[in-house]
Amino acid sequence: MSNDLIVDSQIRGWVFLPIVMITFLIGILRHYVSILLTSQKKIEKQQLQDSQLILRARILRENAKFIPKNSFLMRRHAFNKEEDGYLTQKRPPVSQNMMTDPSLMTDMLKGNLTNVLPMIIIGGWINWMFSGFITTKVPFPLTLRFKSMLQRGIELSHLDASWVSSASWYFLNVFGLRSIYALVLGENNAADQSRQIQDQMSGAAMTMPNDPKVPFKAEWEALEIIDHHWILEG
Repeated sequence: MSNDLIVDSQIRGWVFLPIVMITFLIGILRHYVSILLTSQKKIEKQQLQDSQLILRARILRENAKFIPKNSFLMRRHAFNKEEDGYLTQKRPPVSQNMMTDPSLMTDMLKGNLTNVLPMIIIGGWINWMFSGFITTKVPFPLTLRFKSMLQRGIELSHLDASWVSSASWYFLNVFGLRSIYALVLGENNAADQSRQIQDQMSGAAMTMPNDPKVPFKAEWEALEIIDHHWILEG
């Protein structure tokens, strides 16, 4: 059956290409809606100061060979002295809690509204509108384990696993048009569904308290063990 299967040529114009265009246009619309709904994220003054201190310490460590040893030791002492050094001062952890910062919950709801909900609605509509269609065939053989992924909505046990149903073709376009979105909208766009899902999955990690002791201790240790060699000597 799989060797003799012939797909109607009209499926290309009425099923294959419409699914591609619908997925692409929904991604463009989601990008601009996300821009309208995106709120300005507030940056704490303490967080900005800590990030700049870590950046300065890293620059000193990476470019120490371009300054004399005395100059390097003076700068390292300012960062690493025990009592009031830049990297040894005690800093309270900056916590981001949804209970104290309602904007985090609002941003998560906006992300679900612009990313997850459209994918569910459009995917359900395409599964209903184009149900039971074979759209294309991948140009290489696949095992039977791929049937559940590539042939959603089609219950044919003897059909070759290389054939792709209309519902599966939609999900392949959702995660496969990222290069087209990057070409049309730029690299940092909101139409890339895979990147948006990764942001949603990592959203819980962003709400955990950010302890500045860990990066400050790492930079302190890196400055302590560095062996200074001035390459411009002589």
